[in-house]
Amino acid sequence: MAAMMSRLPRARLVETRQRGWVNPYAGLAAFDFARQAPPPELAAYVDHFWVVTWTDLAEPYVQRILSHPTVNMTIVQDFHRIAGVIDGGFSYTMRGTGRALGTRFRPGGFRTFLGRPVSELTGRFEEIGEMFPASGPALVGGVLAEPDPGAAIALVEAFLLALGPAPDPPAEEAAALVGLVEDDVTVTRVDELAARAGRSVRSLQRLFRDYVGIGPKWVIRRFRLHEAAERVQQGLDLATLAAELGYTDQAHLTRDFTAAVGMPPAAYARLNPHT
Repeated sequence: MAAMMSRLPRARLVETRQRGWVNPYAGLAAFDFARQAPPPELAAYVDHFWVVTWTDLAEPYVQRILSHPTVNMTIVQDFHRIAGVIDGGFSYTMRGTGRALGTRFRPGGFRTFLGRPVSELTGRFEEIGEMFPASGPALVGGVLAEPDPGAAIALVEAFLLALGPAPDPPAEEAAALVGLVEDDVTVTRVDELAARAGRSVRSLQRLFRDYVGIGPKWVIRRFRLHEAAERVQQGLDLATLAAELGYTDQAHLTRDFTAAVGMPPAAYARLNPHT
């Protein structure tokens, strides 16, 4: 990890938890993982860049992700694509030796690059070269050929800046509201969020579909599941957790958690507890 950090010189003022990674404490010793903050010119649009490298894996490693309400651009040897918000979870299998370079956009931040409602990407993966035919293929080739992670990130930064992103106040509002939902576990209902935003429920829903790509109800429930995944491993009683996160009862939380994570909370709690 130290070698990679030395090649990512910019201060990484970003969230360092693997929130959304299912069972993030298993197998990570085999990987180098680092995040880098964007330059000021891209800070309104990009949350962070991330790089994962792995070497000589003895057997394939599958990492399941409980997705965020964000658009991601990923370049790895196997694929190079832009992912809209993924409603369920998804996974990636790593084999042998490789490197993945990703760009996580801020909620609402990809709208300026896409030029149309982000909901049109929801649940879909689109090749970078197909979405941006004039410059996407060169970006992919350059990143895959560049051995230095910091230099590869610089190529992505130049690519995004050349697309001419423009300030967009609704995008900033969307990002702030998503951040509020993530940080405040007491936000459990759409009407509560709409009131805090000074919008009607329908207006809030339109803003989220256009800029985030998915509705506010999904965003609230997804972040509450992220919270649940962290806290069940800390031994918190499920009935208490369900009440705190706005679920009608423990069974409701268990159903949602199992559908998204792939196992019930009790089984998840036994996976490498985070102590």
